[in-house]
Amino acid sequence: MVYDALTTTYGFSCPARGEARVRLSGFRRLEELPGPHHPAVFQVDFTCGCGDEHAGLVTHDELDLAPLGLEEAATYVNLMTSRVEPLATELTDVAAARIRAGEWPWSFFCWPEDRPRPVFPSAFRLLTDAAGDRIVVAVLCPVCARVSVNLVTRAHVDVPFHNDREVGVVEHVFARDAEATLESFRAELYSATFDARRLNL
Repeated sequence: MVYDALTTTYGFSCPARGEARVRLSGFRRLEELPGPHHPAVFQVDFTCGCGDEHAGLVTHDELDLAPLGLEEAATYVNLMTSRVEPLATELTDVAAARIRAGEWPWSFFCWPEDRPRPVFPSAFRLLTDAAGDRIVVAVLCPVCARVSVNLVTRAHVDVPFHNDREVGVVEHVFARDAEATLESFRAELYSATFDARRLNL
């Protein structure tokens, strides 16, 4: 298993250190590879603790479902029953209860539609660091299929169900082409044209 739900990190290979533990906010580019879609496989470029960027592979389930703890193999001692129980059962119950209550694990603001949208990490396309504890993320909207760029906290990306009350939004429609989007994305990032939008889902 690549993802550890307790540390909210992915495990990847590092040529210098052997293994790297990386949070979602450490990803830089996500691209779905051509081929079978059950499960889909994504190439992820990520920043490593060794100072370089590396590439890794994750399946759709590892990217979207594992952070919710649905596939966690760890166990814990239930102090109420004094039994060892699977952690996945507990985390699945928590996730299901929150979704039933109207919360979504990840969200972003779709600028073309002028509204917040629920999303999974597989919709992320590009991420880069911003000032302080902020990160900029380009997200492919699952509804309108256009890319919007949001400025959010790291926790908004790394921790499921932690949605910022306000996000910065670049008021621009980006092309779906990754290279063109990357250049526009970088230009907008440094132009300070973010507009705050509320994310009340």
